[in-house]
Amino acid sequence: MKLSMIVAVSLAGAALAGDEPGPKPSPAPRPEVVSASDWGSKPRPIPDSRKHTPKFVTIHHAGVIWAAKVTPDVFVRNMQSWGQRDKSWPDLPYHFLIAPDGRIYEGRPLDYEPESNTKYPLSGNIGVEMMGDFGAQRPDPRQVASCVKLTAWLCDRYGIDPSLIRGHKDAASGQTTCPGKDFDRYLKDGQFRRWVQEAREGKDPAIDLGPPLPGGPTEPIPAAPKG
Repeated sequence: MKLSMIVAVSLAGAALAGDEPGPKPSPAPRPEVVSASDWGSKPRPIPDSRKHTPKFVTIHHAGVIWAAKVTPDVFVRNMQSWGQRDKSWPDLPYHFLIAPDGRIYEGRPLDYEPESNTKYPLSGNIGVEMMGDFGAQRPDPRQVASCVKLTAWLCDRYGIDPSLIRGHKDAASGQTTCPGKDFDRYLKDGQFRRWVQEAREGKDPAIDLGPPLPGGPTEPIPAAPKG
């Protein structure tokens, strides 16, 4: 092949390469999580029949006023003990729990479907719970920021489209107000999904929770005790 032909082929290849789309954004990194072993989890075996393939990120609040009387690790241990004793659940009902100061606690393994006091198909749901009652108190911005980062990572890890991020009340229609009206508004107006998408694109979302809702809670959730 003549030199002129080689140059022409090389240039053509370069032109084609230039037409290719640029690199895709890096997947959202896994946020720092307090492991189950670190907070003292004592799970019971979960049967293989409860294994699932995650398809949704379903967001909850605890539905209990957070008064900052115990540390988050005690809250998580107490929830696990209550579920095992009163509900015969082998482990925490949620896969992750988020404290008011933004600390994320590992719950049941992601390989297994969650638990619920309401009736809806549990298989495919990743349960993310935020401590507090957002019908009566407002979330802490750090708590919401951690929920955004965690959800972005989960969406990237499992190939979940942000349109499949939802509140508990959307999964269990007519049965609950969870995750509370002061958080649910960010799902309803699309802000939460936008924040998640920005995090997936490597950006640092500007999370502004805005003013209280008319007739909604005005008091912010108190900070979590250290520990």
